[in-house]
Amino acid sequence: MDEIAIRVENLGKRYRLRTSTRQPRYRTLRDEIMHLPKHLWAAFKTNPKEEEEFWALRNVSFEVKRGEVLGVIGRNGAGKSTLLKILSRIVDPSEGAVDIFGRVGSLLEVGTGFHPELTGRENIYLSGAMLGMRRLEVRARLDEIVAFAEVEKFLDTPCKHYSSGMFLRLGFAVAAHLEAAILLVDEVLAVGDVEFQRKCLNKMGQVSRGGRTILLVSHDLDVIRRLASYCIWVDGGMLCQAGPTNRVVDAYLNASLWRDNQASGRASFQKDNRNIWFSGACVDGIGGNKISMGGTLVLVFEVNANPAFARTPVCFAIGLRTEDGMAVSLVADVDSGFRVGEGVGNSMQISVTFKKLMLYPGRYFIRLWAGSPDGIETYDDRQDCLILFVTDGGQLSQRRLLRSQGVCFFQPDWTIKPQSSSLD
Repeated sequence: MDEIAIRVENLGKRYRLRTSTRQPRYRTLRDEIMHLPKHLWAAFKTNPKEEEEFWALRNVSFEVKRGEVLGVIGRNGAGKSTLLKILSRIVDPSEGAVDIFGRVGSLLEVGTGFHPELTGRENIYLSGAMLGMRRLEVRARLDEIVAFAEVEKFLDTPCKHYSSGMFLRLGFAVAAHLEAAILLVDEVLAVGDVEFQRKCLNKMGQVSRGGRTILLVSHDLDVIRRLASYCIWVDGGMLCQAGPTNRVVDAYLNASLWRDNQASGRASFQKDNRNIWFSGACVDGIGGNKISMGGTLVLVFEVNANPAFARTPVCFAIGLRTEDGMAVSLVADVDSGFRVGEGVGNSMQISVTFKKLMLYPGRYFIRLWAGSPDGIETYDDRQDCLILFVTDGGQLSQRRLLRSQGVCFFQPDWTIKPQSSSLD
């Protein structure tokens, strides 16, 4: 387990983008001859660049141990697929080095590596040959591959007649069952049906427990949490964070919430496996999630509970921190006796009012916490789920505010309101 399967050092991939639109896309030989004098003259002149550099990856470094499942997450266009194409030897890096110790099986998209004119059986043998396997080795696993892919009737049919689902099933079966020490999977499970997705997840779990290395790119963060013990977050071609999966995924979700809520000041949350959970929240200031120094802030959030946990006593807490991580305030209410389920449909809405919020201008992050009144049990905890912008409205001077530096204590008014629908 301590042996290295993949080592990536300062990896970078550069593309050149044409920015000039003056040149037509297609030219005939006659056009080229007629424009030859212009081209010769342009060669002696100093023209602005017609191409610009685009770095799909830059300064990416990490290591994957043998038998480890590495999750790769990030937004569309972040560089995840480019990374796997480099590891699969499909494209060459522009800089840096990649060391891979073992056979690599790739499933980067539906039908990767399959020849459309060959039958399913022939493509299975072709994939094995590309991995350096002998024909007898592939034949020993043929029945297992076909049974997993469920394409027995179409095994001797050319793959060009396969549907996308058949391509997916056969492609995954070949990649998972052949003797590849390293398996690269790039967001292909979303194509299959629910039953096949479950089968693929179970198979990848078996593959990882068998000592093989998996690199899994997926937008399904639940799959990443389930399969990957280690995770990297790629954004803008750069490696933002690497570490244990839960920590990296939480950081990625928080960053996504910051982007989504920056303008609206509203957020919605997934239930996951919680019995009592926040379903939504919003900052209700004069300008949405923008307030002036010394102004009033109204924070509204909804709480839901499973029927078995209706009327459970709940304590709520609201935290506020600065951009650099300094805690400003943590307000908890233990005296109101809130019980989830007093509203309609086992849900309720809580409104919290902060009057004369004396904060310096800047950006602040709000945390919502729900737990037992004794604070021992946590039902839900949404860190940095909302953004608050504080501006200097000209009503308060910096000199007046300087006299109140330090940790501020807020005494808000708590009210409860039955709620049957989502926040509007």
